[in-house]
Amino acid sequence: MKPGANIRAVTFDVGGTLVEAWPSVGHIYAEVAASHGIKNVTPAEMNRRFVTAFRARLLSPQTAAEWAMVVDEVFAGLAAEPPSRTFFRELYERFAQAEAWRIYDDVIPTLEALAAGGIRLGVISNWDERLRPLLRSLKLAGRFEVIVVSCEVGVSKPASAIFQTALQQLQLPVETVLHVGDSAREDHAGAQAAGLHAALLDRTGVSATSPCLRRLTELTAIIS
Repeated sequence: MKPGANIRAVTFDVGGTLVEAWPSVGHIYAEVAASHGIKNVTPAEMNRRFVTAFRARLLSPQTAAEWAMVVDEVFAGLAAEPPSRTFFRELYERFAQAEAWRIYDDVIPTLEALAAGGIRLGVISNWDERLRPLLRSLKLAGRFEVIVVSCEVGVSKPASAIFQTALQQLQLPVETVLHVGDSAREDHAGAQAAGLHAALLDRTGVSATSPCLRRLTELTAIIS
């Protein structure tokens, strides 16, 4: 983002930015699978298979049916029947529960500091019908004035239209809004293409994009 920008609102991605699956996607997949007789899988293998199946899609799944296809790919060759015919619904519901997620420890301090400074807060996320209830369960929903979910607006990041939807709801000039997320394509490039300021969050330190935030708490220094 440009130095000295007059930021009046910050919008956030959710997965990988505000929350992460806990202990991991692979742990939950392996646990549910084991309860249905598939015991020859490890969390590490499930994580690897999930990443491969998820990244093979051009867009994030927006419906249960689309998630069922991802899960079937993850378990291809491991189960006698595809999960879409057996335990998929149980797995889908597990990720709707707050217990399957962890809020990163830098999230609440950052949101509180920004709100105390008069910064308006929002969410722009590629997610399905489970996001709003999940944010309420995690006691995060009330911290955001605007929550824009791809499945509700019919368009996903990096498309400019999803960012424009948030701007319309905030009723702020585009140059006064900063978007933060962990995807270089969906969040950083997508927000910039839509005219917003953008900050890439890279908790791992491996991204080639520069500059990057290593922790969300760095935001307060950037926009002060």
